[in-house]
Amino acid sequence: MEYPTIAQLFYLVATALFIVGIKRLSKVKTARSGNQLSALGMLLAIVVTLVDPGAGINLDPQTVIAGLIAGSLIGAVMAKRVAMTGMPEMVALFNGVGGLASPFVALSEFWGRTVEHNGGELLLGHDVWAIAIILSVLVGTITFTGSLMAMAKLSGKISGNPIVLPGRHLLVAILLLGGLYAGYQAGFVLESDQAINMIIALTACAAIFGVVSVLPIGGADMPVVVSLLNSYSGIAASMAGFVIGNSLLIVAGALVGASGMILTIIMCQAMNRSLANVLVGGFGGDAPVSGGANEYTNVKQASAEEAAMILETAESVIFIPGYGMAVAQAQHVVKELGEELEKNGCEVLYGIHPVAGRMPGHMNVLLAEADVPYEQLLELEKINSRFKTTDVCVIIGANDVVNPSAIEDPQSPIAGMPILNAHESGTSLMVKRSLSPGYAGIKNPLFERDTNYMCFGDGKVFLQGVLDELKSS
Repeated sequence: MEYPTIAQLFYLVATALFIVGIKRLSKVKTARSGNQLSALGMLLAIVVTLVDPGAGINLDPQTVIAGLIAGSLIGAVMAKRVAMTGMPEMVALFNGVGGLASPFVALSEFWGRTVEHNGGELLLGHDVWAIAIILSVLVGTITFTGSLMAMAKLSGKISGNPIVLPGRHLLVAILLLGGLYAGYQAGFVLESDQAINMIIALTACAAIFGVVSVLPIGGADMPVVVSLLNSYSGIAASMAGFVIGNSLLIVAGALVGASGMILTIIMCQAMNRSLANVLVGGFGGDAPVSGGANEYTNVKQASAEEAAMILETAESVIFIPGYGMAVAQAQHVVKELGEELEKNGCEVLYGIHPVAGRMPGHMNVLLAEADVPYEQLLELEKINSRFKTTDVCVIIGANDVVNPSAIEDPQSPIAGMPILNAHESGTSLMVKRSLSPGYAGIKNPLFERDTNYMCFGDGKVFLQGVLDELKSS
C-alpha cells in the first residue's frame, strides 16, 4: 500500500470521527463524548497533514508545530478562565477566529501564485481555484467581523439592542455586489498588480459587510446569529480546502457548514420566524417598547418566605431557566433548590426552550455545569404536556419564551412562536428583577394571571433565600 493511500485512509477515519462526534453532540448526555471524539478526529487530521507531503502544506513543519503549540496554549488558558456565563462570547470568538483562518490561507495562496511564482500571469482559466479564493476570502472575512460584533453584543461592550443604520439595506447591497465585482476582477480579468488591489477591496467590503449585517440584529437573536456564523466558518473552511487541495478540510468544512445551517433553521423555527426576518434585524427596535410597570394591574408579589411556603406543599415543580439565570449565575442555587424539593418527595424537572439564553444550548450548558441530571432536562416538545398537571412552575429570568400572547393574541409580534406553557401550571413564580419586557418589547400577560406571583430581585439571591427558608422549616 502506497503512503498517500494510507494518508487518505486516516483522513477517512478522521471524517468518521467528525460525523459521530457531531451526532453525539445532539444530546446533552452524550455531548461531552461527542466533543472528545471530534477533537480526536481533528488531532488525527493535523498529524496526518503534517506528515503527508501531498496534503497541501507548504510550510516548514517546525513553523506549523510552533503555531500549534502557541494556539493550543492560548486556547487552553482562555477556556480555563472563561466563566460559563461568558461561554456565548467565547463561542462567537471561536467562530470568528475559525473564519479568519480561511481568508489567511486563501490570501497567502493568491499572493504566492500571482506574484511570487507566476509573475504577471493572468488568473483567467483557473476557474475553480479563483472561485474558491473569492468565496474563502468573502465568507471567512464576513464570519470574522460579524462574530466580533456578536461577541461585543453578547458581552455588553456595545448595545444588545438593534442598531439600525440609515439606508442599511442599500449599504449592504453595495458592499456585497462591490465585493463580488472586486473578486471577479481579481480572479478572472486583471493581472497580478491590479489583482492584488482588487482582492484587498474584496476583503475590505467583506469586513464592513460583516459588521453592518450584525449590528441591526438584537441581542436575543444571537443564538441564531452564532449558529449561522458557525455555518459560515465551515463554508469558508471548505473553500480553503479547495484552495490548497486538501480533501479532509473540504469535508470537515462542509460538515460544519451543513450542521450549523440545520441548527440555524431549528432555532428560527423555535421563534416562528424566518432566517431572512432575523437577518434583516431591527426586531423590537422600530416599535415603542411596551410592558412597563405602569401597564400592569393585578400584579401579585411573593417574598422568598412566601415562595418557600408555596413550594413546600408542591408535589411537582418545573424550573424554566432563561438568560436572567445566566446573568445572576444562579444555576447552582437552582440545582440545590431542586434537590431540597426532591427530599420532600417532589418531582423536579427543567423545561428548556431552544432560544433561551444567548447561544444554542446555553441553558443546557449552565445546568450541566451545576450537575443537574440529564434526564431531568426536557425540551419544549416533551415538557409542554406536563404543565397542566404541574403544581408550581419556577421561571428564572425568562420572559418571551413563556409569554402566553404567542398563542392567545394573533396580533402579537410573537404570535405563533412556540413557548413553554408555564401559564397552564397550578402556580407560577416569576423570578425577575422588574416588570420590564423581554427582547420583543411587549407586555407579558402572565405577570397579571391570578396564578402567577412576581418574585422581584436578583435570581441567585432570591432563590438562595427560598432555599434557606425551606431548610429551616
